[in-house]
Amino acid sequence: MPAQLPSDTPSWKVACVGYTNAWPLTRHLPSVAPGRFEVLPCVPSEAARLLRTGEADVGLVPVAALFNDDDYRIIPGFCIGCDGDVQSVLLVGETPPEQWESVALDGESRTSVVLAQILLRGPLLAASGQAIRVFPVDAGTGAFHAQGKTGAVVIGDAARNLPDRLTTRIDLGRIWKEWTGLPFVFAVWAGRPGLDPEAIAGIREAGRRGMPDRLTAPEADRAYLTEAIRYELDDSALMGLRRFAALGKRAGLLARDEVCLYGPATTRSRPGAASLDTLLARGSEGGRLSLEEGVRLETEARLEDLGNAAHLRRLALHPTKEVTYIISRNVNYTNICVTACKFCAFYRPKNHAEAYVLTKEQLHQKISELEAQGGIEVLLQGGLNLNLGIAYYEDLFRWIKTNYSVALHALSPEEIFHIMAVSKLTMEDTLDRLIAAGMDSIPGGGAEVLNDDVRKRIAPLKCTSDEWLAVMRLAHRRGLRSTSTLMFGVGETSAHRMEHLVRLRDLQDEYHGFTAFICWTFVPDNTYVQPGNNTATAYLRTNAVSRLMLDNFDNIQASWVTQGPGVAQASLTMGCNDFGSVMLEENVVSAAGSTWAMTIDDVEHNIRTAGFTPVRRNMRYDHLPTPSGLDARASLAAPAK
Repeated sequence: MPAQLPSDTPSWKVACVGYTNAWPLTRHLPSVAPGRFEVLPCVPSEAARLLRTGEADVGLVPVAALFNDDDYRIIPGFCIGCDGDVQSVLLVGETPPEQWESVALDGESRTSVVLAQILLRGPLLAASGQAIRVFPVDAGTGAFHAQGKTGAVVIGDAARNLPDRLTTRIDLGRIWKEWTGLPFVFAVWAGRPGLDPEAIAGIREAGRRGMPDRLTAPEADRAYLTEAIRYELDDSALMGLRRFAALGKRAGLLARDEVCLYGPATTRSRPGAASLDTLLARGSEGGRLSLEEGVRLETEARLEDLGNAAHLRRLALHPTKEVTYIISRNVNYTNICVTACKFCAFYRPKNHAEAYVLTKEQLHQKISELEAQGGIEVLLQGGLNLNLGIAYYEDLFRWIKTNYSVALHALSPEEIFHIMAVSKLTMEDTLDRLIAAGMDSIPGGGAEVLNDDVRKRIAPLKCTSDEWLAVMRLAHRRGLRSTSTLMFGVGETSAHRMEHLVRLRDLQDEYHGFTAFICWTFVPDNTYVQPGNNTATAYLRTNAVSRLMLDNFDNIQASWVTQGPGVAQASLTMGCNDFGSVMLEENVVSAAGSTWAMTIDDVEHNIRTAGFTPVRRNMRYDHLPTPSGLDARASLAAPAK
């Protein structure tokens, strides 16, 4: 028998659901860290309460608690879910559902209750043809209330042992799968930020040990545990979780829709300077690295070691072979700009012969071409034009939203800051009006390097680093999501780049509003900036370090526009899980001399030949099916020089 740890060793209180489906995840907790885990058996709703009140440090909780209670993080690796029939979350009744007037919502699991309400407003409403009243009941009493014209949600072991009178039994896992095509996640291991990395490691190890036990479970439970319950918290399960959160928030049943994960256990460094191996291990396992440690890794570690560590971190967050991409069009509505950035070859002054503001006829052509090729997003950015105020953007956004079915990924923080000044509005009023007009999300352009000494040298008239971050912070607080970027190779130092990453990471800690990070190298042709190190090696090093430094970012995007497809392929095994966009237009980088271009086929071919499976996505990284009847071989002309 393993020796017990000393009594003064900290222990962790763990709220554990007592259902059969939780048994493989919890039975080895006493042995993975003897004396460290204090198990608190309870039902799902009680597990959420214990975690919320601080009576538990970590809990196997219904996922609805993640989006309604406090600021939680998910321990990656394992969950309780399904990919079709789950057998233990049912809508039941004595009569067929088309005869129901009401449904009793059993209080044992908020997740099942929210799922039932989503489905009753969706596919089950379509089946019944009428709205069904719902009402809460005490935990464990759902089956009792299922009488006559009243159905009920019944969960857990009770759903597998129903009385014969309940002849209607609708499996909610199956309905969800048929409706969305995705797995469903009912419960995850969760805790607050700062949970002891050793506790995270113990939870994950208990799950690994418990998976084989399903094969030796009692015969009555074996098929249920091996066939009905899905324990892998992989990319597809996370996608299902995000879809549930989005639908629940849209229906007013959930307060938030952010999905935040811990990394695995971290390696603790000893007092004094940690070795490079220790820093690489900590970064690969999701531990937080300081600015100085990031500089050490970027400047001293071997490229191969950096890449391996970044890939391990990527696999912890995205354990499948899927690599995502999006079909969008980068529409630069005007090239007139007053900032005259030294690194930009795209802008023109107001009266220049090549200056323009796109007409609606020109925009119609561009967006129609995008939709014809399966595109779902317009990336709308332009110069800082003194003649374009808030009314111009409101009219443009409403016109696009009225006439086309595309998402508006629109206006960098620099542009929003400019609109504020031109229109004499507050930041709050500017964002609120743009959102009301149809802005769906914000691109991360204009960040360049978030160090004001660097910004003043290459773009002295641009907004400051603090102003760029302030726009993003308010947007995230308003519920918008955005990307984030780093353009490097303009003579900045490694410390400048790490400062940039730390500032993004700090903001991400506040709202988890960034969906992805993208870095690329400066392209110097036709500009007035002497380039720094903008080689492929520099890109791969910076990209890999970014994955390690940005421990709270889910997605890192490869950059093929500046480096080409070969380097982008390499980055997929050095931290990246996304191949960016099949941009049906690109003007800014191409004006500086980059001429890389790819078709949809090219993007998918490069992902496959790198050893991965291409999957289309939207801006929030929900996976999308390939639409039927669209020309997946639609060509993309080389960007204009």
